[in-house]
Amino acid sequence: QVQLVESGGGLVQPGGSLRLSCAASRSIFSVYAMGWYRQAPGKQRELVALITSGGATSYAQSVKGRFTISSDNAKNTVYLQMNSLKPEDTAVYYCTAEAPPRYWGQGTQVTVSS
Repeated sequence: QVQLVESGGGLVQPGGSLRLSCAASRSIFSVYAMGWYRQAPGKQRELVALITSGGATSYAQSVKGRFTISSDNAKNTVYLQMNSLKPEDTAVYYCTAEAPPRYWGQGTQVTVSS
């Protein structure tokens, strides 16, 4: 069993930045890939970014060049640095551990609005 706790969400103006954090209850990054998903109101949940146990990263086309996923194995924490935020980035963001089964955090709200 893995517990994931996200933090760092909030309200930001368009063009601004936020960094999300996801703390895992135990050391898993050397075994599992970690991901960030998001779900906007009325839309399906979508994969935003993924980092493998080897450190390879991948991104949704809509965030490529603006978001960066990274991990700190010593702190059992994965991050999502979000720059140049747009109103369409507004969503609840979820951290996952791609075990299987996929473990989910509780989510953190990100709102991009002026």
